[in-house]
Amino acid sequence: MSNYMPKRKPKPPSQIWRTFLKNHMFSTCSMDFFTVPTAAFKILFVFFIIHNDRRKIIHFNVTSNPTAQWTCQQIVEAFPWETTPKYIIRDRDAIYGEVVKARIKNMNIEQVVTASKSPWQNPFAERVIGTIRRECLDHVIVLSEGHLKGILNEYFAYYHHDRNHLSLDKDAPCKRPVQVKPKAGKIIELPRVGGLHHRYEWKEAA
Repeated sequence: MSNYMPKRKPKPPSQIWRTFLKNHMFSTCSMDFFTVPTAAFKILFVFFIIHNDRRKIIHFNVTSNPTAQWTCQQIVEAFPWETTPKYIIRDRDAIYGEVVKARIKNMNIEQVVTASKSPWQNPFAERVIGTIRRECLDHVIVLSEGHLKGILNEYFAYYHHDRNHLSLDKDAPCKRPVQVKPKAGKIIELPRVGGLHHRYEWKEAA
């Protein structure tokens, strides 16, 4: 019977997910939501978009009532003046409905949707959520929406300009110049995020 079966041309092997992420890192962003409880037991939703190349948070916002229209507006604000990436990775959350899909398509961004219950397929977004929780939100009590925005603004300033990343060869998302040790000087600490973190620099002796 095999003699009568049509012969199929062999297909080239498809890229594995890790290869896709590596090959398109410079033109790919990821977006996601995470929740934060307040002191009054109110749940706030944080939406963010991260550029996978330099691990930079290019946009974030906070709301107590996330809607598809609100999410569309955040995406538009994240990519002004033709700065859209080629790809954007997202999960299958119901909030990314037809309105959001249409807006992303109209911006000429190709959506890469992860498989169901597979957060590992959106590793840059998932990892930064864990980092934000461990290094910031686990150490503060959030009082309100405005309070949370202020905390995250301070933390992201530290995250972008001061915190080193192993995946970036111990550099920051916004590149930091390597300091040259002065002939006579000492190391000083500069508090960040209300003293929760610090930046250390050389200071020449007076």
